[in-house]
Amino acid sequence: MIRRLTNRDHEQCFALVNSQPAENLFIIGDIEAYGYDKDFQKVWGDFNEAGELIAVLLKYENNYIPFATGDFNAKGFAEIMDADSDFYFMSGLKDITGKIEPFVKKAMVRKRQTYYAKCTNLSAHDVNVSFVKQAIPDDAEALVEILNSIPEFSDSTITVERKRRGLEDGTSRTFFVEEDGKMVSTASTGAENSTSAMVVGVATLDNYKKKGYASACMLKLCGVLLNEGKELCLFYDNPSAGAIYKRIGFQDIGFWMMYTFEH
Repeated sequence: MIRRLTNRDHEQCFALVNSQPAENLFIIGDIEAYGYDKDFQKVWGDFNEAGELIAVLLKYENNYIPFATGDFNAKGFAEIMDADSDFYFMSGLKDITGKIEPFVKKAMVRKRQTYYAKCTNLSAHDVNVSFVKQAIPDDAEALVEILNSIPEFSDSTITVERKRRGLEDGTSRTFFVEEDGKMVSTASTGAENSTSAMVVGVATLDNYKKKGYASACMLKLCGVLLNEGKELCLFYDNPSAGAIYKRIGFQDIGFWMMYTFEH
């Protein structure tokens, strides 16, 4: 049976999604921030015959994110999405979205697949990270400048104001390396919640690559968050980048899918 979830379902909902904190980074963060009943956010649950919650479907603005640990009513979730005139996107773990995809009637425009990896323990412990600094809100301009100077971040929507706000409110943390009086390498978190965080914005200026700076930033960042009991996750497209992350302690947990449907 599928029905809308409310605050009364919170304990049961979080028991399910926190069974896999990194995989449910977005669902956990959005519910912690906005709850169960906002104009732009709603949550549904699929319950088995024993009344146990076995799957959730979160709507945040135009995007739907499903999660389940086993079989669930995929057709029912698709029907909820199709009935929503604001529905344009679906994202989530491939083995879950793949069950819903055949039932979605709205025409698909694009489907993108990325690797999804998580870290619960660091595998590199003997690396010197003492020179890595943690950013403060006043560093926002320099952080955006380094990202904007690197081609793979050319389509980024990050602004100085958003970066500063994230550093101020704790939803983002950044560590960086300086050389020659300027910031040359950096790594950040995004979408931090009480149990997990995503690693984003890992970047090094071309003239300062091959020095281990990005790995040092990642190790410092991951070490701080793991010590707080949080799981870390990240997306990557490039297998060679994936190899670097795996040396640090990340392990692939599947593919993250992003679907775009007709407006």
